[in-house]
Amino acid sequence: MQLDLFATEVYYDIETQRSADEVGWENVHLMRLAVGVTWSALEGFRHWRESDAPAMIAYLVSFDRIISFNGDGFDAKVLSFYGDVTGIYQRSFDLLKDLRSRLGHRLSLDSIARATLQVGKTADGLQSLQWWKEGRIDLITAYCEQDVKVLVDVVRFARTYGYVRYLDKMGGPPLTVHVRW
Repeated sequence: MQLDLFATEVYYDIETQRSADEVGWENVHLMRLAVGVTWSALEGFRHWRESDAPAMIAYLVSFDRIISFNGDGFDAKVLSFYGDVTGIYQRSFDLLKDLRSRLGHRLSLDSIARATLQVGKTADGLQSLQWWKEGRIDLITAYCEQDVKVLVDVVRFARTYGYVRYLDKMGGPPLTVHVRW
């Protein structure tokens, strides 16, 4: 069953060329795609550049389930600059949205990855923006791919054990949330 589910789903993350300070949070679509990374059990990792954005949208919607972390609140909005993302929203499973509805507050992917997998993120969005200005697409791609790998691994863990852990913002021990992903 799990193998079949993995075969019908795709995971994704994107990094942008511009920040909210430059365009405003009300204009997320103007942040523009720097790099996108997808992973599917069928094809592994794929890398996408801005010129590939329409093809990336078409690729994503070819799957039954599109898994992201804040994809509904951010990534799909950025991609909307390049085409109709209705299909992304229709097939979306956004881990942040699910966890926020369970817990009543936001979590970071880093908090979940550190507590659940003992692996942290390798950079952040601000670092990625700096790399964009420096023309270091290779570093952005590696960072984005690592985030997708963490996303896949978190979902695998949750499907195996029925929960994930996250770090308490107050510095306490990791907390557990039960999930059915």
